[in-house]
Amino acid sequence: MPSLRKPRPLPPGGTLGIVAPAFPIDPEKLAAGEAMWRGLGFRTRRRDDLLAAEGYLAGDDGRRAKELMELLLDPEVDAVVCARGGYGCHRIVSRLDAARVREAAKPIVGYSDVTTLLLWLRRHAGLVAFHGPMLEKGDGQPPEALASLVEALTGRGAPTLLRGAPGGGGRRRGRLVGGNLVTLAASLGTPWEPDTRGAILLLEEIGERPYRIDRMLQQLLAAGKLAHLAGLGVGQLVGCDDARYPTPTAEQVIEDVVRPLGIPFVHGLAFGHGVPNLTWAHGVRAEIDGDAGLVRALEKGVSAAR
Repeated sequence: MPSLRKPRPLPPGGTLGIVAPAFPIDPEKLAAGEAMWRGLGFRTRRRDDLLAAEGYLAGDDGRRAKELMELLLDPEVDAVVCARGGYGCHRIVSRLDAARVREAAKPIVGYSDVTTLLLWLRRHAGLVAFHGPMLEKGDGQPPEALASLVEALTGRGAPTLLRGAPGGGGRRRGRLVGGNLVTLAASLGTPWEPDTRGAILLLEEIGERPYRIDRMLQQLLAAGKLAHLAGLGVGQLVGCDDARYPTPTAEQVIEDVVRPLGIPFVHGLAFGHGVPNLTWAHGVRAEIDGDAGLVRALEKGVSAAR
């Protein structure tokens, strides 16, 4: 795995390239998202075929991979934001040029299915990327989430602080890794599966019943991905309930898996498919305090130094 490199910060009034690496994007949501960024003082740039659709994908694999590479290498683009998740990144990461992506050193932001891209960027390009809001919700994120996003990409302000509910286990340090639970489980056995040794694993999910969350956690456990963690933090679990089997809840399922590990545990963190979706940098050093219910980044995710 290559040494970790931080991307260049997004400059004031900079240009964001918009990509659709997964599901197709709704034109109205795209327009709302672009207006949001312009309202924050930035410009946007996109290919004419961004709104392409081929079944449940935003165009074929070649189109989506080429779009991402083009905007990453475009000298007029300062950062790249994904339009939405869903599914599709799994199909294109093998088409990306890791060396050129690393050299471009641009911030890339997304979540959900884009977890695959975040994992690939760390494992193959050695690049810090950002788990944060995309364009699919338009201007639906509250001011605190937008401020978190802009501060993370520009490097202004303090490193990210996520507050949640304490789950105990003390305090430890490690690098942040993780994202969407389904996508993390799907990465096992691939060239971009995460190295979780000594890491603080952050998880979030939407629409998965507790037994399915249990199954994915058991898969991660059996694969050794939970054995050497520094800590585990859980973000939003949106719609992860089951009327037929109301207990255990998704939160209880996770706690039952984490408790025997004896590591710091925090739940109810403000990131994921709900609001606010606060931004955090995938790969940076951080500290988790299970007794205080905090996950605090110890460094920023961007750097102007070269």
